[in-house]
Amino acid sequence: MKQTLLIELLTEELPPKALAKLGAAFAAGIVNGLKARDFLEADSVATTYATPRRLAVSITGVREMSPDKSIREKVLPVSVALDANGAGTPPLAKKLAALGFPEVGVADLERAGEGKAESFFYTYTAPGGTLASGAQAALEESCAKLPIPKLMSYQRPDGSTVQFVRPAHSLLALHGVNIVPLTLLGLCAGRATLGHRFLCPDRAHAVRLTQADDYAEMLASEGRVIASNGARKESIRAQLLEKAGADLVLMPEALLDEVTALVEWPVVYECNFEEEFLAVPQECLILTMQTNQKYFALTDAAGKLRSRFLIVSNIETATPQHIIGGNERVVRPRLADAKFFFEQDKKKPLAARLPLLKNVVYHNKLGTQLERTERITALAGAIAARMGFDRALAERGAQLAKADLLTDMVGEFPELQGIMGTYYARHDGEHEEVALAASEHYQPRFAGDSLPSTATGTVVALADKLETLVGIWSIGLQPTGDKDPFALRRHALGVLRMLLEKRLPLSLAELLADTAATFAGRPGFVDPSAEVKVFMLDRLRGILRERGFSPNEIEAVVAQNPDRLDDIVQRLEAVQAFAALPESASLAAANKRITNILKKNEEALALVAGVDPALLQDAAEIKLAAAVARVRPLVDAAFASGDFAATLKTLAQLRDDVDAFFNDVMVMADDLALRNNRLALLSVLHGMLNGVADISKLAA
Repeated sequence: MKQTLLIELLTEELPPKALAKLGAAFAAGIVNGLKARDFLEADSVATTYATPRRLAVSITGVREMSPDKSIREKVLPVSVALDANGAGTPPLAKKLAALGFPEVGVADLERAGEGKAESFFYTYTAPGGTLASGAQAALEESCAKLPIPKLMSYQRPDGSTVQFVRPAHSLLALHGVNIVPLTLLGLCAGRATLGHRFLCPDRAHAVRLTQADDYAEMLASEGRVIASNGARKESIRAQLLEKAGADLVLMPEALLDEVTALVEWPVVYECNFEEEFLAVPQECLILTMQTNQKYFALTDAAGKLRSRFLIVSNIETATPQHIIGGNERVVRPRLADAKFFFEQDKKKPLAARLPLLKNVVYHNKLGTQLERTERITALAGAIAARMGFDRALAERGAQLAKADLLTDMVGEFPELQGIMGTYYARHDGEHEEVALAASEHYQPRFAGDSLPSTATGTVVALADKLETLVGIWSIGLQPTGDKDPFALRRHALGVLRMLLEKRLPLSLAELLADTAATFAGRPGFVDPSAEVKVFMLDRLRGILRERGFSPNEIEAVVAQNPDRLDDIVQRLEAVQAFAALPESASLAAANKRITNILKKNEEALALVAGVDPALLQDAAEIKLAAAVARVRPLVDAAFASGDFAATLKTLAQLRDDVDAFFNDVMVMADDLALRNNRLALLSVLHGMLNGVADISKLAA
């Protein structure tokens, strides 16, 4: 008989940040355990439930008995199972008895294999198991593998001690209308669960289920509990949007997930705080509301914070004044603290805090934050000079970039570093680009984050990230496997994105050399620039893959070890267009062949001054030399103007002449002068074919 199976474990309040993972793992473990034991139909569907006080799963199409199975068991090698007379040996009898078949003889066994690899096999039918035994094993396996942050030990009423994420109160297990006799953590399964701790009409009695399919509906109607974590989340989202009205509600997914894991029957209420607090930078107010109180801030259409906010309560009532008033009283001291920190910090200019950075250790092998600031300042100045930006602004921006680390506000809310620096720098009367650099130098903070908007912010951001890359790499803390404690991958991606997307005409080698120069004189410093560049080019490949370029196209450009990245995308787009031409495959293969020939004859080429027209003998090489001479000025002009697509399209004109050359001309002629002249011609052609990209990679 196939019915819906429902299993629920009722507990004390589960850790909210772990609830979603616990619920998914609980359900997946049971489903996988039952599937492995063949209790599920092919069209079985599992539904995961998780609330602050329960983990549950409902699975359709679950068999009462698993089907019988035909099992082919290997017994022993023939050489061990039979004696010299062909009779069964004592080891064979012992093995069959251990397998549970003492009555089976040699005649009942299947002999398979060849020579010394021959073995005896026995095929038998194993009867199916009961759902009670299969579900019991699946439940125990699932609970043993739960991603529990920290186990609790607690004592059951019978005096036994058990361990689980939180104390468990009841176990529910139904197959259709029937109780499945499961046990766990000292609990025996029944058909009852508890509803909402406060809203259930009769809190003294459980919600009793008649059948498994009624779980979610009965729990909602009688227990005032929305069992589905996803359904609760969407209910909260919808209520927040409705209450926000014309305003915008700030709903970080992490906060939404956490609040969802704190309530079983979510209700959204509106609260307010005093307008005077809006004088504090809104980032501070938003952060304290979200982090400390789990509240949802509101802004107007322009993004300006409103003095009203939304809370998610676990209690529905027609008179929520006490709930609203209590939350307003709780948030007020938090906002007052933020206001106090802001006012106190403004009394001391950022520049006055700089000397104190010497008391903040950056890394014991790399010195203090003051030493790091000095390195970033020197590097920012050097980069600004290369770009023709205002060097004084760049150096001032770098000098003040880390000063807000010593403010009270950032001490209370580290997430605000940089943001508060911008506010304080503006208050101190610093140039707007210097003020913005305090926050922009952290950008991009994550994949998809915006880049710095100003020249000063860009220069300081490059300096900050390059200093981290070279410094941390130099002390042997480069990323290994999935470990990257100093986020060097993120820093490398940030540098690459700025160079690519802002099309900065900067040399990677020069940037890394400038960075290494800031560490000059530091004891034990070994310049890791070469390794860092390789690391960055590997990250570049990832960025370009995400933009839709193929591995061969990417290698055609990146394999040339590019030093400037401002035209990489344009080169790749040209390579893409070239690859679509009918001439591309032939020229790519020819270029690969030319590369191999030239590599084997590097010493000979070094002695050749150039192509001597007088030594061109065969018609094919004369024609190719003429074509190269005709096309070369066009290729050089297109390349110089940055029209890489036109460069490669022009080169496509050489396809027939190149093919004819390799068909009719022996490059490695016996005559040394002829051979070297042909190598020189190929060298000129090779330079033209590889100006934009190594098109031989398209033939890989």
